[in-house]
Amino acid sequence: MNQKQIRNFSIIAHVDHGKSTLADRLLERTGAIPERLMRDQVLDRMDLERERGITIKMQPVRMQYGEYVLNLIDTPGHIDFSYEVSRALHAVEGVLLLVDSTQGVQAQTLTTLAMAQAQGCVIIPVVSKIDSPAARVAEVSAELAKLVRMKPEDVLAVSGKTGAGVEELLEEIVKRVPPPRSNLVEQGSTLAADEPRGLIFDFSYSTHRGVAVYLRVFDGMFKKGQPLTFHAAGKEFVALETGIFTPGETPADSLGAGEIGYIVTGIKEPGVVAVGDTIGAVRGTLAALPGYERVRPVVWASVYPESQDDLPLLRKSLERLRLSDSSLSFEEESSGVLGRGFRCGFLGLLHLEIITERLRREFNLTLIVTIPTISYVVTKTNGIRETIYTPAKFPEFGDILKIEEPWAKVIIITPPESVSALVQMLYDHEAQTLASETFGDGRIEMTIEMPLRELMRGFFDKLKNISSGYASLSYEILEEREADVVRLDVLVADEPVAAFARVIARRRVEEEAEKMVEKLHGIMPKQLFVTKIQGKALGRIIASRTLSAMRKDVTGYLYGGDVSRKNKLLDKQKRGKKKMLERGRGKVNIPEEVFMKMVQSSAE
Repeated sequence: MNQKQIRNFSIIAHVDHGKSTLADRLLERTGAIPERLMRDQVLDRMDLERERGITIKMQPVRMQYGEYVLNLIDTPGHIDFSYEVSRALHAVEGVLLLVDSTQGVQAQTLTTLAMAQAQGCVIIPVVSKIDSPAARVAEVSAELAKLVRMKPEDVLAVSGKTGAGVEELLEEIVKRVPPPRSNLVEQGSTLAADEPRGLIFDFSYSTHRGVAVYLRVFDGMFKKGQPLTFHAAGKEFVALETGIFTPGETPADSLGAGEIGYIVTGIKEPGVVAVGDTIGAVRGTLAALPGYERVRPVVWASVYPESQDDLPLLRKSLERLRLSDSSLSFEEESSGVLGRGFRCGFLGLLHLEIITERLRREFNLTLIVTIPTISYVVTKTNGIRETIYTPAKFPEFGDILKIEEPWAKVIIITPPESVSALVQMLYDHEAQTLASETFGDGRIEMTIEMPLRELMRGFFDKLKNISSGYASLSYEILEEREADVVRLDVLVADEPVAAFARVIARRRVEEEAEKMVEKLHGIMPKQLFVTKIQGKALGRIIASRTLSAMRKDVTGYLYGGDVSRKNKLLDKQKRGKKKMLERGRGKVNIPEEVFMKMVQSSAE
């Protein structure tokens, strides 16, 4: 295929700005999908995507517009998937920057725009939902033009609902987006023009065919039956099938330079295929494409099956999901009461939510998910430096020299009336304000930095609450910085309960200790003896409550007679309880429902 007739592009937009609806109209106008098969959000394959109105899984599609082939990669908009999005943007030459004409620029728009500009993509600004009675087309167009440093007349206007402006948009895609750029690499005095090389921006898995990689071909040509290799993984395989997306997988004889398609690998091992890896010829001379990195989790949570009988199914389900999501990591762990489960690593809170929801829906699992935590880098007094993924494994207070934690750069766009409440909230969450800017409609953009730990402490829900849902937020993970945090343990009858341990800010340790001890005191059933519930941090007891003993009626069978008989039985009961504690026979029974209330992610 002539590369001059190919246009590769993506659509970037904030949630609910009409990206999926516009994609529907583009597919409809180019005849990529027969009218009888057309439906809303046609590129969103998962029920979860359609229900929430968000794109979770990338979906490429090829469209024919006159003599031109248009390849669209529909990418996730959430920052949790920023690395995957950056690889997809590296696979295209242009992007449509879509902004809702009723809402204006949002935080996620700014973050993804910066990513597209860093990849060198041509930006086509577009305002959507122009058919809405609340549309502010001229105002938002001027705002968008200023953002991308263009003239207001360069901003296109469309309606995904009615199809208005879609024809003009297709013409501008052909006109403004350049044909595929060449990535040929000089090899001495010769140019390796025929050797195949492509970038993996996503992949899928099926039981029968194994992993199918989604790739952009930069050099040469890929064909069925060709021996190929992954540069980073070092794994060799034979291409079982090559094809394009229409939007379903459609076999094709070959994939040439500049095209976007798929290759069926037959690989059924998790962890081999990764987004960003380069696929090329076995013993080829072309180097790997730049930008590859192994994605590391930033959020951790333990996942347990409600019934231990489902542990093998949970293990198999996680392995199956990892075959189509290389960013998911997990390892088996054990808890005294909750039994065996898996400590899982995720890209962020949305990623965690998606994976656990898929486990429930696709594999019919009933799960217990603990409160998500982040990883800390701890330097001990003996000089040993290690990464801690769970609070229970945090070293003792006296053994710690320094603690480091990841930070996040956060962009917030909020109405002006919410600013005073937001400033107080930022202080409560240890945030530092770097800059602020006012938009033409009065909304304020604030750029801040804060510990990732604090961002996870219900920050987004509080932001939505104080702004009545009008504020938007996006974030990116920064480097580790020194942290002033401590491990908070909960002791029951002088014994620490590992599942209740947390890592929290030193300044909030007393507040959190009181809250946790009070909560456990309220839900813990009484024991046969007096039980202490304590919160311990910094080497001392911070909070304490006493749970009175359950008193068995040992005198119930007595009737009449002298009161001394009754007192004798009560004294005997008292001595028995004392002896039980002195000899260490008193064991506290913490029911499973108490553990669930204390450690589930919905806990306060």
